[in-house]
Amino acid sequence: MNIISLFSGCGGLDAGFEKCGFNIIWANEFDKDIWETYRINHPSTFLDCRSITDIDAGEIPDADGIIGGPPCQSWSAGGSKRGIEDARGKLFWDYIRIINAKNPKFFLAENVKGMLLPRYGNILENFKESFKSAGKFGYDLYFQCVNAADYDVPEERHRVLFIGFRKDLDVKDYAFPDPTTPDGKRINLKSAIGDLTSEQPIGLPNGISSDRNHKVPNHEYMTGGFSPIYMSRNRKRKWDEVSFTIQASGRQAPIHPGCPDMIKLGQDNWIFEKGKESLYRRISVREAARIQTFPDNFEFKYNNINHGYKMIGNAVPVNLAKIAAESVKNFL
Repeated sequence: MNIISLFSGCGGLDAGFEKCGFNIIWANEFDKDIWETYRINHPSTFLDCRSITDIDAGEIPDADGIIGGPPCQSWSAGGSKRGIEDARGKLFWDYIRIINAKNPKFFLAENVKGMLLPRYGNILENFKESFKSAGKFGYDLYFQCVNAADYDVPEERHRVLFIGFRKDLDVKDYAFPDPTTPDGKRINLKSAIGDLTSEQPIGLPNGISSDRNHKVPNHEYMTGGFSPIYMSRNRKRKWDEVSFTIQASGRQAPIHPGCPDMIKLGQDNWIFEKGKESLYRRISVREAARIQTFPDNFEFKYNNINHGYKMIGNAVPVNLAKIAAESVKNFL
């Protein structure tokens, strides 16, 4: 089945659908820092680089499905919290606009759990009703918040999924799959990145990129200071745990699990162990990609190391995307 990808980023959601046999024929991404990465990893997909607001739906090819994750910063509990008042929050309506025009058999939209905050209640209901009434036939809408750690991803990552099937297809009783890695069976950091300890990563300051002369591409980490906000809580998970959420910033990257533990002095006050400060480092770009379940042959291109973390942190974990794709395919 042919798929249209909106707000594609580097293509984590796309990669998961491709693994399930879907064909991404057209994608849209406005951030110029991502274009090279998307193209090198999705060579068969046409990438439209304009803002979605400037694209008429008639310029987009017809397809069986539409997938995408409209920008989430406006809804994030750690972001601006401006929701629909933010121009990025309004882009959700462009996603619905394209569905209205193209009438795909199904759609999948992903966003942050912050959308569920009470302050956005009316907006969320408007989105749901707009999805249900979209296009010529309307859609049966299924809405769920999932934790990626429950679905083959070594990371605590709560995300909202909107999945819709066109009403004339009469898809009934859809349910997102039961957890494949429930609590107690989750994939830990040792399994995800433990083998990378044999290769010493390269430390790079923000704004600089190495020649990526590694056995495993992008195994380099951002150096530099740690802000008081960063040091306000524990940033290190142990080898036998899953990772904290991978965020879209190198400055916010978790501490590598092989480092000494952080020490709590009081509320919102953590420090590195005295005398061992030099042993602490952020996880590398490749380690972040592994945690987000990107394969090692998925290479990230950037001139600023922070852009590597940003692409990965904004992506849908590939394994979660694959499980979602399989469930959609089975019901179709």
